[in-house]
Amino acid sequence: MEEQKLKKIILGISIILSGFMLSACGSVDNLSSDTSNSSSSSTKTQLTGQTNTDYYQGVIKNGRYQTSKSRGVSVSQESNQFNIKGFENGLLDISKKEFSTKKYIFQEGQYLSTSTVENWLGRKSKSNPTGLNPVKSKSTNPTTRTPVYLSQIDEQDFMTQNGKSLKLSAMTVGLAINSVDYYKKTAYGPTYETNISDAAVKQHGQEIANQVIKRLRQRPALKNIPIVIALYKQASDDSLVGGNFFDYSMNDNGETKISKWTKINQKNYVFPLQSDKKGPSQNDADSFDNFKSQIQGFFPNLSGVTAQAQYTDGSLSGMNISITTQFYSQTEIISFTQYIQNAAQRYLPANAPIDITVSSTEGIQSFLSRKQNEKKFSAHIFNSY
Repeated sequence: MEEQKLKKIILGISIILSGFMLSACGSVDNLSSDTSNSSSSSTKTQLTGQTNTDYYQGVIKNGRYQTSKSRGVSVSQESNQFNIKGFENGLLDISKKEFSTKKYIFQEGQYLSTSTVENWLGRKSKSNPTGLNPVKSKSTNPTTRTPVYLSQIDEQDFMTQNGKSLKLSAMTVGLAINSVDYYKKTAYGPTYETNISDAAVKQHGQEIANQVIKRLRQRPALKNIPIVIALYKQASDDSLVGGNFFDYSMNDNGETKISKWTKINQKNYVFPLQSDKKGPSQNDADSFDNFKSQIQGFFPNLSGVTAQAQYTDGSLSGMNISITTQFYSQTEIISFTQYIQNAAQRYLPANAPIDITVSSTEGIQSFLSRKQNEKKFSAHIFNSY
């Protein structure tokens, strides 16, 4: 009897050991990370995969996507969401110029913690010596008070794969600089504003960037890797478009001081243009106006047709069109989307990438898109079951 029990125990242990061996075999293809933020040697790191070389692969650890350690931190809650999206998307475009999507793997920022970024975004003081914004002045007069210049910091990490390991090989850091500083003289009083000139935005942006690169290099993991620092001018809170990047610097030899900047000539506009403003291309403005007139004549319930247009070096580099309406049937949505598709191909500027979103109070009804240098728009109509 005792012998049978012993055999059962040995058999049970054998099964358990076999399970561990099978489990180990199943994780052979998982990458192990050697970054300084790995919690243990048993961390399982995988990649999201890459369906399009326009985008980076992302990092998944223990079945979860690696979110930024300082995600969403800014000087105050941003009232202009276009600034946040424009800042993140534009920073990624700059990263792609320097760090190929074919070679590098993207990881959300893991080296600047929430507390670090909050301190850096604060004003410099005895209680916050690492603050990157200037010491608060006693004056509340807009002409003499010291503005808050730095509003957002975004970190992007870029890994390379060596066998089954991922190694931090590059970093991009974006610094968003205010063009308007909003403040209150009393806690619950009205909001005042101080306009910041383009020259001041550039000067203080570059000064802050030099402090940031020096601090980053003090960390062992960041001492010698290539680091891009990019400067973004934020739009005002009432703007219908986000701001734009105007300078960036590649530092690939462990520099602790930035010696060279690359200028970015980028501007954003809203169509239809206001009567007192001029865009870089009257032809593009006329093309949008013709498109708008065509679709407004087709359907009586349009409440708005607007576009965000971005120009790089004076040429249209992208356009996002928003059409707001109210539909009463699925067949109306189908007919209207097909009409938009034909009108867009006929009237909108050629060669530039364009997205068109058709929305109602119930959400997005349809979406149309054309990539750069393509002629035809693809369309998708959202259904429900």
